[in-house]
Amino acid sequence: MPAHDRYLTTGETVGTPAARFPDCGLPWVHIRPPVCLDLWPVASDPPSEAFTTVSTWLTTDFLKVTENGKTVLRENTKRVAFLRFLELPRHTRQPLELALYLTDKDSQDRERLEQHGWRVRDSREVAGSPEAYRSYLQRSRAEFSCAKPSCMEFQNAWISDRTLCYLASGKPAVVQHTGPSTYLPNGQGLFRFMTLEEAIDALEAVNADYQRHCRAAREIVETYFDAEQVVAQILNDTLGSGPRNMNDQVPPPQNEVLGV
Repeated sequence: MPAHDRYLTTGETVGTPAARFPDCGLPWVHIRPPVCLDLWPVASDPPSEAFTTVSTWLTTDFLKVTENGKTVLRENTKRVAFLRFLELPRHTRQPLELALYLTDKDSQDRERLEQHGWRVRDSREVAGSPEAYRSYLQRSRAEFSCAKPSCMEFQNAWISDRTLCYLASGKPAVVQHTGPSTYLPNGQGLFRFMTLEEAIDALEAVNADYQRHCRAAREIVETYFDAEQVVAQILNDTLGSGPRNMNDQVPPPQNEVLGV
């Protein structure tokens, strides 16, 4: 990487003994992905019945791994991630909808998803602008989504910016587990699954006490991902005298922005 004054990362394990990848010898400052709570208010309108997500599908992204002493390339796409849970709609009464960026070459995958009970929509139609994207998320009942295989391989407790937008809107999220976290909750507003059985149980848990999990979803982002708090920390660390990691369990300052 080119030389910089400060190196910031949203990867919780970057530069720690728990990391499964090198830190490049750099002093990483841990931050959390921010979401602007004013732009993503709680959506109180009656939601649709579906758990949704918005995603790419097939890209040219590959993960280089070593197997039996040989270097091989694995597909590192949302396609391979979702296909591992292809059977999920057959094990739940909860409608599941994917807004995907698909091309004509993906027609067989779309047909396969629909045959197994997934609802499939074109992301360009339902989320083709910032306003449409926000509206689509906020009309959803909750989010269900898988993560790229690299997120599980790296185990850095990654969480999607998109998931934060669902949570800020008061929509619970059921997403794939990407590694142990010191602050990401599991089971209150946010559910992190590793197996098909855990995904099924999480969908049932959300629906069993939906309003409570909606309130918990908003509380998660207010506590950990409020853009005002995150940006204040970034400014202090980049313009101030030294970095302080958000993972140190010390609340970021509310009105202590150095150099501004």
